[in-house]
Amino acid sequence: MTDLATIAGSAYGGTLYGIGVGPGDVRYLTLRAAGLVGAVDIVAYFAKKGMLGNARRIVDKLMAAGRAEMRLEYPLTDEIPAESPEYERQIGAFYAKSASRLADLLRQGRSVGLLAEGDPFFYGSFMHMWRRLEGDFPIEVVPGVTGMSGCWTRANVPITWGNDTLSVLPGTLDEGQLVDRLLTTDAAVIMKLGRHLGKVRRAVETAGLLSRAVYVERGTMAGERIAPLADCRDGKGAYFAMVLIPGQGRQV
Repeated sequence: MTDLATIAGSAYGGTLYGIGVGPGDVRYLTLRAAGLVGAVDIVAYFAKKGMLGNARRIVDKLMAAGRAEMRLEYPLTDEIPAESPEYERQIGAFYAKSASRLADLLRQGRSVGLLAEGDPFFYGSFMHMWRRLEGDFPIEVVPGVTGMSGCWTRANVPITWGNDTLSVLPGTLDEGQLVDRLLTTDAAVIMKLGRHLGKVRRAVETAGLLSRAVYVERGTMAGERIAPLADCRDGKGAYFAMVLIPGQGRQV
């Protein structure tokens, strides 16, 4: 049987690994990512208060008993708007403290694998650690299957054809901004829904795209839900949810 830790290569001290763990199903991890989960000295992960943390949950079956771990617990998530000064103050201080904790381990020559949902360089907290540490320590980023890729695959929705352009939009944008962006693209993925689902649905309808839009909740995970956006009447969606609007480009 192949040793995944060997495939990953020997983790060496003082290196931070940003490990993309994919959209939710552990089977979507790359061999490199799975190997590093077992090879690094310490597995670190972000988590909401009172929660295991989705990235940590994804790799649970790969974690041996007694594995050294570091939990980085957010002081808040969606309790207050991300645009507010208080949110930026608390999250900024949290990221600075988290980077300091990681730096302490790296200076000791320990290898740290920081888990990232989806891909580490796509809307992830890992990027805030990378920005603070990449000038002082070796960092390897291990790409992962993005949440949107997992969702459009599970929904059986080819997202772009031919010369289609794809826009990835945060649902936190103003309704008017969403409409404007949707009117100038061929295909779209709208992320960060949560309490913005009602606004997003209105924007999609105003842009004339409601008949093509698909709502995917917890794609590839337990409790997965896939439905036409037109059938979603609630004003609030799940944290792990997105809207897919497939393109209709050249199909030969």
